[in-house]
Amino acid sequence: MSYETVSVIGLGYIGLPTAAVLAARKKKVIGVDINPQAVETINRGEIHIVEPDLDIVVHAAVSEGWLRATTQPEPADAFLIAVPTPFIDGHQPDLTYIKAASKAIAPVLKKGDLVILESTSPVGATEDLSEWLAEARPDLTFPQSHGEASDIRIAHCPERVLPGHVLRELVQNDRVVGGMTPRCSEAAVALYKTFVEGDCIVTNARTAEMCKLTENSFRDVNIAFANELSIICDRLAINVWELIRLANHHPRVNILKPGPGVGGHCIAVDPWFIVAKTPEEARLIRTARDVNDGKPRWVLDKVDTAVGKFLSEHPSKTAKDVTIACFGLAFKPDIDDLRESPALAIAQEIASTNPGLTLVIEPNIDELPAAKLDRCELVETQYALENADIIVMLVDHKPFKIIAPQQLQGRYLVDSRGIWTD
Repeated sequence: MSYETVSVIGLGYIGLPTAAVLAARKKKVIGVDINPQAVETINRGEIHIVEPDLDIVVHAAVSEGWLRATTQPEPADAFLIAVPTPFIDGHQPDLTYIKAASKAIAPVLKKGDLVILESTSPVGATEDLSEWLAEARPDLTFPQSHGEASDIRIAHCPERVLPGHVLRELVQNDRVVGGMTPRCSEAAVALYKTFVEGDCIVTNARTAEMCKLTENSFRDVNIAFANELSIICDRLAINVWELIRLANHHPRVNILKPGPGVGGHCIAVDPWFIVAKTPEEARLIRTARDVNDGKPRWVLDKVDTAVGKFLSEHPSKTAKDVTIACFGLAFKPDIDDLRESPALAIAQEIASTNPGLTLVIEPNIDELPAAKLDRCELVETQYALENADIIVMLVDHKPFKIIAPQQLQGRYLVDSRGIWTD
């Protein structure tokens, strides 16, 4: 099977690196995105997201003519769908973007094409995608009706990469490939082996969907244990950072570090897809979500306590005189991604309730997100250290780790990551 022209639908944090890696393997890649600014940026050989070395790969791919972006799908041999899958009210999966992508590519499909859903999805989403395509193209046959003999091959292959290391992990990591039929899986593997050096492990579509959800739910449960432990230790006057360090000396214990919550489009979202499908059975997974979703409120309570201490020790001042500095907005260290970020939510709450000045330090962005932090000021680290009364550590970016202890003296600290109080 040869797929010389590949269309990647959705040019975000997964789609664009995937398109770039395919183009680097001398595949003609047509990237599709509904954001015209992103399309224009890519066609200039530039990028609209932060990911190490991606700018170099994209620039080369565009300059050499292997990668081109557009707002409308065009004919191709294979289509990779990498669009968002958020949840809506009640933590129910929202497949709006996947459905829109299916409707967009349907008119350009031809016999022999391969369609792969890479978006993290609830169980059954790949089958839904195939049904939507079948409705739009009754002249073609699909796996749910014609099995191995179908005109169009459909598969699910979830991404499993770490932001900040996407280009390397796209190539080196194993991939789980779940076709709706064995021939669908075979076709998908043939495409991925174009650039994947790891193993392509074949299963069915439903298991592939559940595999990604399971991986992130496993991580969410482990983070919830660490976060709950930090709350318990705070109540018992125990240094949780020291405790975890000691416990991890056990050869079969590896407790993660607590934080202000869980963010990103994966770990904070994917477990809900399992809960939505099996609400009575997914008890532990749901509890972990509740623990992690509750951690920002605990951090905010710590900030309120720090403000109270500051005012009691400075009776001449009022709440309007208190300057709070929030270090970090991204959902994890050293990236610019603010999706589902507990740090962003905490900073928003502080800004909305703090009568004084709220400073934000986020070295990976140039401006604050519109309409989210209107009462905040984006500043450099040194300015915050010199002017803040209360410092709130939310994201342990590398530049924050090298701040000298003496620079923090005289400030009230709320360190949710333990980099200054460990």
